[in-house]
Amino acid sequence: MAAIFKKEFKSYFHNMIGPVFMTAVMIFIGLYFFVYNMNYGYPYFAVALSGVSIVFLLLVPVLTMRSFAEEKRSKTDQMLLTSPLSVTQIVLGKFFAMASVLGVCMIITCIAPIIIKLYGGGALLADYVAIGAFFLLGAAYMSIGMFISSLTESQVIAAVVTFCVLLVLQLVDGIGSVISSSAMLSLITMIIIVALIAFLIYYMTKNVFIADGVGIVGVVALIAAFVIKRSLFEGLAGDILEKISLVSRFDSIVNQTLDISTIIYYISVSALFVFLTVQSVQKRRWS
Repeated sequence: MAAIFKKEFKSYFHNMIGPVFMTAVMIFIGLYFFVYNMNYGYPYFAVALSGVSIVFLLLVPVLTMRSFAEEKRSKTDQMLLTSPLSVTQIVLGKFFAMASVLGVCMIITCIAPIIIKLYGGGALLADYVAIGAFFLLGAAYMSIGMFISSLTESQVIAAVVTFCVLLVLQLVDGIGSVISSSAMLSLITMIIIVALIAFLIYYMTKNVFIADGVGIVGVVALIAAFVIKRSLFEGLAGDILEKISLVSRFDSIVNQTLDISTIIYYISVSALFVFLTVQSVQKRRWS
């Protein structure tokens, strides 16, 4: 895994992807830091970081698009898959390399809370927790982008699909507030979620019976519950979307609330999509 990590990490700086990513992240963090903390006098650095999270929409797809798509296109994935390394080691090496690019930015960013403290404000522990949570948020986004890259040979498709998925995740709170008042919209949203789960099961297993079974049973159960007790669906989809939102969970950190569940959730999302990437690559290995 260490060899893959070193190779991938260096590769980001053999072209402009790594420097552009780091420069853009630091520029936006510096800009928000100057405006919110230095100009407006907000005493907590987490406020500045909360504004920067939207930048991940553009930067993460650029960083993750080539992780597996380029390997597939150039057929170099065959060398990786026939190496002594396990698929898990390959995927983790690539993931940690991507995360380390952001990690370098976060290490530099650790200077900001000290500057705020010198001006008589801030809380170092809370600010460094916010930096750690921001890093985990970015890593979760990267794991999603890496999984999408493992599904295609086109870097452009990987980047566009990743951007669209991250955009939906960014807007999920607003979507939830719109549909939360309608039981019918909540039912439709839940059916879409069940359909996505069934499709994912089919993609990973290629077993149409299991996928169709999960989809049909799920949809029938939802419709039956809707007919029996419609009130159960009032606000249901909105609550679920709020729970799965990555961005809204960072708000607890911004509000100076140390919510361990937020940290665990970010790590769990990363672990889930790393696992899905392993399964996707493993399927290609034996195909």
